[in-house]
Amino acid sequence: MADLAEAAGITVRTVRFYRERGLIPPPRREGRIAWYDDHHLARLRTIAALLERGHTLNGIAELADAFEKGRDVGELLGLGRPTEEQPVRLTPEELADHFAGEVTPENLVAALDLGYLGTDGDELVHISRRLLDASSTLVSKGVPLAAVLEAGRQVREHADALAELFVTVMRTHASGTTGVDIEQLRPVAKSVVEAELSMALDRRLNQPG
Repeated sequence: MADLAEAAGITVRTVRFYRERGLIPPPRREGRIAWYDDHHLARLRTIAALLERGHTLNGIAELADAFEKGRDVGELLGLGRPTEEQPVRLTPEELADHFAGEVTPENLVAALDLGYLGTDGDELVHISRRLLDASSTLVSKGVPLAAVLEAGRQVREHADALAELFVTVMRTHASGTTGVDIEQLRPVAKSVVEAELSMALDRRLNQPG
C-alpha cells in the first residue's frame, strides 16, 4: 500500500480511507500479502482528477458504484456485429470535460442503461462518436444532459420502429432480387430518413410561434 500511495502522490491513510469508502477495489491477496496493481493506481488518479474538477467524495463514490455496475464493453458493442459507428474510449475525467458539471451519478446510470456507455476496466466506452459529439454540442448550448438522454431514449424507440419497417420492406420485396443485398440498401434507408427529418424540421420551424 505504501508503494501505491507514493506512486499516486497521496498518503497511506488516504488510500486506506478511499478503500474503506469503496472508491477503489480491494487488493488481490496472497496469504497476508495484499497486492495493488495499475488498476488501483489508475483509479486513484481518476479520483484526484475528479476532485480537481469540483466533484465531492460522495459524488465520486456514487459514480464509482455506477461504474462498477455498468455493462461490459463487449456486451455494449455486441462483438462481431457490423456497425458504422466509431466507439470512443474515455476516462471519467475526459467524460466530465465533455459535459462539464452534468456528469452526475443519475445521468451516468441513465447513459449506461440506454447503452450509450459501457465499461472496460477504468475506462468508459461511448458507443458512437457521432452521438457523443451531438450530445456534448446540445449540452454546450444549454440543454441539460438529463433532457438529452431522455430525448435519446425517445429517438431510439422511433429509430427501432423505422429500422423494423425498412428491414421488413427490404426482406419482403428486395431480398430475392438478383444482385441485391439487404445490407447494400442501408444507404437508401438512411437517405429516406434524413430527407424526411429535414422536411419535418422545415415544417416545424416554419410554424408561427
